[in-house]
Amino acid sequence: MTDVVIIGGGPAGISAALTAVHRGKRACIVASAPEDSPLWHAERVDNYPGLPAMTGQELMERLRAHAGRSGVRFEHGTALSVLPMGRDFGVSVGADFVQCRAVVLAAGLARSAELPGEREFLGKGVSYCATCDGMLYRGKPVAVLGLAAESEDEAEYLRSIGCHVSYFDRDSASKYEIRGGERAEALVADGVEHPASCIFILRAGLAPDALLPGIGLKNGFISVSSLMETDIPGVFACGDCVGPPFQVAKAVGEGNIAGISAAKYIESKQKGE
Repeated sequence: MTDVVIIGGGPAGISAALTAVHRGKRACIVASAPEDSPLWHAERVDNYPGLPAMTGQELMERLRAHAGRSGVRFEHGTALSVLPMGRDFGVSVGADFVQCRAVVLAAGLARSAELPGEREFLGKGVSYCATCDGMLYRGKPVAVLGLAAESEDEAEYLRSIGCHVSYFDRDSASKYEIRGGERAEALVADGVEHPASCIFILRAGLAPDALLPGIGLKNGFISVSSLMETDIPGVFACGDCVGPPFQVAKAVGEGNIAGISAAKYIESKQKGE
């Protein structure tokens, strides 16, 4: 059990985590590799006050180091779902599960559109986690669509346990689709079917309504109040996932508000309000 789980390790998520820690709360950031962040690859960031002419990598490294020194815990991996559990929440991260009292969504933009057939076959031959489901397909053909920095490592893990892996990435085809009957049976890449017992889709993060079904959206972004509250009590959101402008300064400010709101929410529940 921790107090606040923040999904996303960019400027918004780190700001929210730091604020929560400074208000006496335990904070855990769930994030994939920092290399998956568009900010990491920015050649020059010159619009954040006090830190001029930095590369995106330098800025991310400073932010993460600050969080680490302040006691923020990092859980490396992709958040697969957020589950309300009475007054608390559970966040599944690969094969692990983190329980918390409040959640802050700061996962940035969903940069990869859902594939045709993906939602239909999720849990029926489509998986987002090689570690969770790989052992179910030992000795069988699987397809891995790698859309995150560490996808090749996950594919190698599947090979190591005996899966027969066909690996694809953004450059392998321009269009993908999943086909099947009662279960997924093939990954279709530019019209060519590749039979597979399971298709592993490995992204850096999921779209908000896939991560937390039923969350309110507006124009594709998470709908929030001025206090970064979503329409689900105890769930807050900040940064690019709530809409433009997509700037570091805006993300950090919203993260600060989300961290304050999450801390106040936990305190109100502890008082029985």
